[in-house]
Amino acid sequence: MFEKLSSAIKKVTNKIASAIFVDKKLIDEILKDLQRALIEADVNVKLVKQISDELREKAIDEKIKGIEKKEQIIKLLHDRLLEILGGKQQELKIAKGKKQKIMLLGLYGAGKTTTTAKLANFYGKRGLKCCILGLDVHRPAAREQLEQLGKQHSIKVFINKEEKSPEKIYKEFKQELEDYDLAIIDTAGRHSLDKDLINEIKSLGKLAKPDYIILVMPADIGQAAKKQAEEFQSALKINGVIITRMDSTAKAGGALTACNETKAPVFFITTGEHIQDIETFNPESFLSRLLGMGDLAALLEKVQLASPEHQEKIQARLKEGKFNMLDLYEQLKSMEGVGSFSKIMDLIPGFGKIKEKVGDSNIDSQQANLKKWKAAIDSMTPEERESPELIEKQTARLGRIAKGSGNTTSSIRELISQYNLIKSFVKSGKSLEDMDINKLQKGGLGLSQKKLRKMAKKFRMI
Repeated sequence: MFEKLSSAIKKVTNKIASAIFVDKKLIDEILKDLQRALIEADVNVKLVKQISDELREKAIDEKIKGIEKKEQIIKLLHDRLLEILGGKQQELKIAKGKKQKIMLLGLYGAGKTTTTAKLANFYGKRGLKCCILGLDVHRPAAREQLEQLGKQHSIKVFINKEEKSPEKIYKEFKQELEDYDLAIIDTAGRHSLDKDLINEIKSLGKLAKPDYIILVMPADIGQAAKKQAEEFQSALKINGVIITRMDSTAKAGGALTACNETKAPVFFITTGEHIQDIETFNPESFLSRLLGMGDLAALLEKVQLASPEHQEKIQARLKEGKFNMLDLYEQLKSMEGVGSFSKIMDLIPGFGKIKEKVGDSNIDSQQANLKKWKAAIDSMTPEERESPELIEKQTARLGRIAKGSGNTTSSIRELISQYNLIKSFVKSGKSLEDMDINKLQKGGLGLSQKKLRKMAKKFRMI
């Protein structure tokens, strides 16, 4: 997301940092680059001009004792960008045992129904007992879609496929909602915020008394987000916004900054189609990502939530020096839950540059390897998973696993080689930085030894 904007901002900060003298010419150059980048990200032109004028004035006139002019300009740029993204993070106060409700609003095509399921899964992974109530009685198949999402992800869904009154459906399930820490209510949408929609949602609001009323809107509406947020704010007193489809549009800058202008905080953003592709919106962390500084807090949260029960179990086994093919399999499953390699690398400080040099094709290739390895482990017997050395000794087993998983025998040998490498270091108690880099590189991303050592020193993977 925001690749062009991220690249342009990094270019601006690098230009400032590497400059020998900070003069009017340099300031004009960096402001021109910044203006172009913000406008391409669909930030309002008036806001872009306002930011430019403020930065120019402060960069030329202001002097802060003990701080170099270059550092001052970079800080001014950082602070102003942070301000237009919303400043401090705004969070929903959701807690276990409080019997809370969140009601989602939005127009057709905003992704409201899938966001309902993502939100239930998000809080469910944090130990809350969550359910969904489907009150969209107008869109064809809305209730069926919720039902399917609930089945796929073990989320309790309350729907009545025959009833046409959302008020009656709410009353039908009102008592059952009391058994849950959090109920997320999916409401109907329209092509526009018309009188009928306003009346229906106001009626539901009085009946359900939700703790939070949140507007769901897609990032690709850009600056039109401001008008939509203002209309919903005025008519229905929304508490904030969830912006969807942040992974696929250049207009997201318009949506983010427009929401801030309306004083409607952005609580969450969604970044893909999978159930786990939702994250709390933290302007500071988001800006950190734009500047190529990563977001380790978001990464750690994704890892912990991907498979919390397994993470505790694997940590206990690693401490005892135990590790088998089944453990590796569970780790591969957890990595799928975290997201794509490309998204993961965006969250790790310094990995943005490595990603640029390695290239998406190499990253995709490594991701494909993991899927092949997972399929291979699926084709193994319980005995082979516990003792993979049996496969190395008997070529018939090797051939059977390769054929059953759609792999080559060389791919299975590579899997076993990687497994043996990891297992030997688990038993020795050493960290990744002590590994034989040549062996690691063979199955890795094709990075240089120097880069891999730097990565290993910074992130102890074992």
